[in-house]
Amino acid sequence: MRIISGTLKGRPINFLKNLNTRPLKDAVKENIFNILSHSNIFDVEIKGSKVLDLYSGVGSFGIECISRGAKKVTFIEKNMEAISFLKENLLKLSILDNSIVFNDIIENVLNYNIEEKFNIFFLDPPFSDLSFLQNIKTIKEKKIYTKKHLIIIHRENKINDDFKDLLKILDSKKYGRSKIIFAKFN
Repeated sequence: MRIISGTLKGRPINFLKNLNTRPLKDAVKENIFNILSHSNIFDVEIKGSKVLDLYSGVGSFGIECISRGAKKVTFIEKNMEAISFLKENLLKLSILDNSIVFNDIIENVLNYNIEEKFNIFFLDPPFSDLSFLQNIKTIKEKKIYTKKHLIIIHRENKINDDFKDLLKILDSKKYGRSKIIFAKFN
């Protein structure tokens, strides 16, 4: 796993090698960032943005955002082993100053620890997890998003989540087993 572009381009990211994690593949990550950089559908730029990386794992998405000029990334991950790798990556890449890390369940962080607004949200929940829909509802209810915002969700290709009355889907792309959904609040 590596950083694709930006100031940290080519630097490796340490990741977990176990059955409980599913790191975002470099090819999928590269496609997400190509779409973000070249699409006319979105009115959000990575440079200068504040990113909320939920289910962040070892932090590959958020770290890529920092490499591409994001102002700050807030990482939320409950798995202790993944948090250990995430902190190791942030330290190794010297980007702790651009990061906030929460080792907790997402609901606790959203309800008690977040007071700022974000431009980009990245959700990469386990494919069997549907609680991420409640997390999106909480983000909407707490209004922790800027007027120009983007929600990116990584799901399994075969899953058909119901976003009705919650999100406006802007685009959706499929890459093998993965589906990437780009959306914003209605």
